[in-house]
Amino acid sequence: MDDRRKKLRFRAWRRGFKEIDLILGAFADRRLAGLEEARVDEFERLLNAPDQEVFAWITEQAPAPAEYDTPTLALIRAFRFELNL
Repeated sequence: MDDRRKKLRFRAWRRGFKEIDLILGAFADRRLAGLEEARVDEFERLLNAPDQEVFAWITEQAPAPAEYDTPTLALIRAFRFELNL
């Protein structure tokens, strides 16, 4: 895994909101290395958004704004069910 992905994985696990840490951290562990650059960019954009909002988008409690409603968000939404969260 390249340095950028390693840093993003670290950030995904240390957001400060346990539920989002579990989802994004596990996603980063299992899928980040295989994502193409455009998807990595989308993941990084999610990491820059507020935790509560990202959690609501992932759990579909709120619609994601267009700039965050990406194929990567769809992957994370599907991945959440693999975690049974």
